[in-house]
Amino acid sequence: MNYEEDIDITNEVDLVVSAYPVQDDDLDEELLAADQSAQQYQEIQIPEVVKKFILLFHRSVLENNVYELQSIYEHSFNKLTEKFYANESWPEPEGISSLVNDDQVFLTLYRELYYRHIYSRLTPTIEHRFHSYENYCDLFNYILNSEGPVALELPNQWLWDIIDEFIYQFQSFCNYRNRIKNKTKEELALLRDNSQIWSCYSVLNVLYSLIQKSRITEQLLVSKNGGDMVEAAGEYGSRPLYKMLGYFSIVGLLRVHCLLGDFTLALKMMDNIELNKKQALFARVTACHVTTYYYVGFAYMMMRRYADAIKAFSHILTFINRTKQYHTRSYQHDQINKKGDQMYALLAICVTLCPTRLDENIHSQMREKYAEQSNKLAKPEEALQVFEELFLFACPKFISPNGPNLEDPEVVEQGVAFEPVQHYTKIFMAEVQHSILLPTLRSYLKLYTTMGNAKLASFLEIEPEQLRTLLMMAKMRSRQIKWVEGTLLEGEYQGTSDLDFCLKQDMIHVSEAKVGRRYGDWFLRNINKFQDILGGLELSSRA
Repeated sequence: MNYEEDIDITNEVDLVVSAYPVQDDDLDEELLAADQSAQQYQEIQIPEVVKKFILLFHRSVLENNVYELQSIYEHSFNKLTEKFYANESWPEPEGISSLVNDDQVFLTLYRELYYRHIYSRLTPTIEHRFHSYENYCDLFNYILNSEGPVALELPNQWLWDIIDEFIYQFQSFCNYRNRIKNKTKEELALLRDNSQIWSCYSVLNVLYSLIQKSRITEQLLVSKNGGDMVEAAGEYGSRPLYKMLGYFSIVGLLRVHCLLGDFTLALKMMDNIELNKKQALFARVTACHVTTYYYVGFAYMMMRRYADAIKAFSHILTFINRTKQYHTRSYQHDQINKKGDQMYALLAICVTLCPTRLDENIHSQMREKYAEQSNKLAKPEEALQVFEELFLFACPKFISPNGPNLEDPEVVEQGVAFEPVQHYTKIFMAEVQHSILLPTLRSYLKLYTTMGNAKLASFLEIEPEQLRTLLMMAKMRSRQIKWVEGTLLEGEYQGTSDLDFCLKQDMIHVSEAKVGRRYGDWFLRNINKFQDILGGLELSSRA
């Protein structure tokens, strides 16, 4: 990691430290003290402390008191959840409407938390899934279709969680819809008659509409060119609610397009977001920061740009390590840790396919978590199974834009639907299959400066012609598009290996990469010929 990258991460850490809310202990003590009398209440009643919490919550929303809302949202709500609703749902919105004077805006926000709690702690029914979707429609219609900007301010963390949860529930519904087995006739009928619920079109429409309404793309473009974002904000984009929802929707679309398997379009969404910019907007919310780098790194990996994927994963894992003492105070601590473990697994995969020197701390953490798997990845006879296990653990849960045809009796009877995760696992494993001998080949090449083709073929227990193909593949894999500047999709062909080689008259000549660069340049000029020879080995970056 170079000095400039280290400075960037330091700035991001400082931003987390300065922006992390000071827990309002007085508020929590006041709320919890109200229940210290330990009065017994009937099941149909709402505890007095919860009533007071809802009244305080409602008042803070009406007053647009963002600071108090942040403490309520991140601390008080979760403490009351653990105390009263760890294994059951919060009071139904209809049951608290009289407490808040039937304020529909507040009830819509409350329902968002109500259904999110059910998804995280309980098992949502099909009715919960439908009603949650309808509530999101109400919320986004209020924000997007009111006459003029709405008078509502929410903490950045909650705004990110709204977008994040909206996409998560869409993803969850797609996977639920694909599991036809064990569904009752009533459930199948509801799915068949409500095909527009959680449709891919409606989800994408919401995210693109938020981006358009906020003019966030224009704002980011002005900022990228050195201007002031306010110049392009407009009536809606000048409001923090619209600006941040629009910005988080860009990161949301990065995620959705990755889930749909369109990795090129996923990175295209990030054209106007500069990952290396100091104090970027996504760094204001740690979960957004981690999500951004996870999906950028994963998209790069699936496009076979392993060097860029390694750089993305290494950067965010360093950030997580430096701020872990703050994560323990966050209600999203477990989620961040899990995402970190997944990125270490993806990093182990990428480093095996594209050997790279890592930061010492990152390397030691990766070895600590995946030492056994890393050793097996270097052994062709064991590597395939480990590659698949790590990929299945660390990849996003892909979705299909269209559900199974429930009008077809045969599909319903067999209970078999398209499995997106298995589909993309097969695509990735096809790429790995072609590269499985490369680590072993590399280990032999590092031992010699010249070596006969037949001799190396005998070491690898393959035919000389197979070795020739393997060498050409290794040469092609040693040069990748690497990001230098511009958008994330841009880059230059560069060598990624610390050694180079050429095959001349059945003799393999090996040298350090800087000495053998002319062979790489010759290969680059003739790359189309090699791709014809190796037809079918290129991993598509699109579904």
